[in-house]
Amino acid sequence: SAFANYRKGNSSWDNSLDIGYGLLNQGKTNEFRKTDDKLDILSKYGRKAFKDFYYAGLINFKTQFSPGYNYTVTPYVKTSNLLAPAYLIGAIGLNYQPNSYFNAFVAPATGRLTIVNDDDLSAIGAFGVTPGEKLKSEFGGYIRAIYSRNDFKSELLKNVSLTSKIDLFSNYLDNPQNIDVSWENLIALKVNKYIVVSLNTHLLFDADIKFDTDADGIPDTALVQFKEILGIGFSYKF
Repeated sequence: SAFANYRKGNSSWDNSLDIGYGLLNQGKTNEFRKTDDKLDILSKYGRKAFKDFYYAGLINFKTQFSPGYNYTVTPYVKTSNLLAPAYLIGAIGLNYQPNSYFNAFVAPATGRLTIVNDDDLSAIGAFGVTPGEKLKSEFGGYIRAIYSRNDFKSELLKNVSLTSKIDLFSNYLDNPQNIDVSWENLIALKVNKYIVVSLNTHLLFDADIKFDTDADGIPDTALVQFKEILGIGFSYKF
C-alpha cells in the first residue's frame, strides 16, 4: 500500500496504490490456493470550491493478477483472471474533506467500464458483459468515502488504528436501484511493544456478478461476498 499526495494553494492531488497477493497451502490437497489478489490504482485531482469542498475528478483502475477458481467442483472451474474482470472508473464531482481523517467524494456523473479479457469468461457473460463481448460500459452515480485515523485520544483507543473505505455505484441506465458496494475495513491494535493484532474485512456486492446456486451450471444469482483476515504480527522499531 503506497500513496503520494500533493497540496499547494487551492489544488490537491491524491494518488494511491494498493496491491495484495496471498497463497495458502493446507489440508490434504497439497496445493496452493489464493487468499488475496488485487491491484487498485487511484488518482484524484481537485480545485478548492468553497470551505471544505473541492471540485474534483477521479480515475480508478482495479483488477487482479492470476486466475481464480471454484474449488467446490471437480474439475475446478475458472471464475476470474487477469483483466477479467477489470474496472475503469472516471468520475467528476465534489470532494469533501473537513479534516485529515475523513474524505468523501460524490460524483453524479460517472462512467464505468467493465473489462472481461478472457474468452471462457466472456463466453458465459461473466461480470455482467453480454455473452461473447469483452466490454461493458455504464453511466451512473458514484460515492467513495474514507475514514483513517491512528491518533485517537481516548485511553481505550490510543493503541488502535482504523481505516474504513466504502465505494458505492449506481448505473442510471439499467436497474439504478441496484447499488454496487465495496466496503473494506482494517483495524490494527498494538498489544505491547512487539505484538500487533490486525483485523481486515471486505464486503462486496455487485448485482452483475452471478453465482450458480442450484448446481445447474448457470450463474444466475447475485450474492453478498465477505472476506475476513485476522492476523497476529511481530513489530520492532529500530
